[in-house]
Amino acid sequence: MVLLTGSKKIKTAVFISGTGSNLKSLINFSKLKNSPISIKLIISNNDKAKGLIFAKRYKIKKKIFNFKRNILVDRKLILLLKRNNICLICLAGFMKILSKNFIKKFKGKILNIHPSLLPKYKGLNTHERALKNKDKYSGCTVHFVNSKLDSGKIILQKKVIIKKNDTSKTLAKRILMQEHKLYPKAILKIFNL
Repeated sequence: MVLLTGSKKIKTAVFISGTGSNLKSLINFSKLKNSPISIKLIISNNDKAKGLIFAKRYKIKKKIFNFKRNILVDRKLILLLKRNNICLICLAGFMKILSKNFIKKFKGKILNIHPSLLPKYKGLNTHERALKNKDKYSGCTVHFVNSKLDSGKIILQKKVIIKKNDTSKTLAKRILMQEHKLYPKAILKIFNL
């Protein structure tokens, strides 16, 4: 991981696809004195992502990419990240799978937050699967991204008790509240702060 030099913060890009609630929590975290990151770019695959409002609100550069044309996107995206001296990428509800080439270029510098206690329930519909299996707990995981889906080294996890009357919506809401706390903690942990 990139080491902090003096008081300089790590230039970070956040990738989103939806509402951007984890993005907002990361922006708030980045403004704290003890935060090692500074968010310089917001990348989305969805031009209708509600989270893009935070780019305008906090005056952060944003860029929308159509990830269907993978090789072309890879080149443009890597160039954009390098041009902006991005050293850390945080995936926050980003619903596209990054190419192996892209992951290799930023090895050890891409983090993701996933709404389950990995290695359980990789991929989508995590809350429905936890409820269907009558699990007692679910939760969220922050991990490094590697070329296998939701399989990178785990940084931190947070357990959430599944209540008897939980639906996937109520469970998702409670887990999301924990995600907002866990992501900053995981970032502090990887920078040994």
